Amino acid sequence: MERGLMWLPLLGTFIWLAWAGWREYQKLQAYEAWAADFDRGKYDIRAVLAQSGATLVWGQPTPQGPINLQSVDLHDVDTIQVQVNRQPLPPKTLVKRGQAIELVLLLANGSDYRIPFIDCDMANQWEKALQESLQTLKSAST
Repeated sequence: MERGLMWLPLLGTFIWLAWAGWREYQKLQAYEAWAADFDRGKYDIRAVLAQSGATLVWGQPTPQGPINLQSVDLHDVDTIQVQVNRQPLPPKTLVKRGQAIELVLLLANGSDYRIPFIDCDMANQWEKALQESLQTLKSAST
């Protein structure tokens, strides 16, 4: 009887892990359906982000689909940078685990949008791709 009671917390842990995995799978499925209409997209546990032409859309992932969606037109963006703990990230800097990584879009009117990331390399790739898109838009408008 005592041995059976000792295994009960382990059984509870496995049930919780299975539930958490299923919930994350549902979030990923909902993201894939949402992102199908976009040119480029990213999913992580903190945020979803997608680009279609000059429009960026991001929000929080849920099993029913992204919520708290925000969008911005790249024509309105002045500067794009990756920040760690609200400080600009110097090139080739190692980021420690648990630090707040954000892709920051600074608008010409002084306001900003912050898109959270888990992976610094992915944030840097998005920054580079968005910088290229921004340069293309600026050169096309001149």
